[in-house]
Amino acid sequence: MWEYIVKRAVTEGEYISESGATVRECAAHFNISKSTVHKDVTERLADIDPALYDEVKRVLAKNLAERHIRGGMATKLKYARIKKG
Repeated sequence: MWEYIVKRAVTEGEYISESGATVRECAAHFNISKSTVHKDVTERLADIDPALYDEVKRVLAKNLAERHIRGGMATKLKYARIKKG
C-alpha cells in the first residue's frame, strides 16, 4: 500500500478515536470525501493498525446507534428556526 494512504488512514483513525467524530465530520476536517474516510477506517486500517481499528470501530458503532437522535435534533432545530421567523 502507498505510504501516503497508510499515513492518511492512521491520521483519520486517530482523529475519529480522539474526537469521537463521525465519518462526515472527519471528511470535512481533512477536506476529503466521506467514501475515502470510510474505506480508510473500515478496510485499510484493519491491516495497518488493528488496535486503532478496534477503537475506531467502537466510535463508529456508537455514532451509528446515535444517528437517529442527531437527525431528530436537527429537525427540531430546523423547525425552531422557522418558528422564530
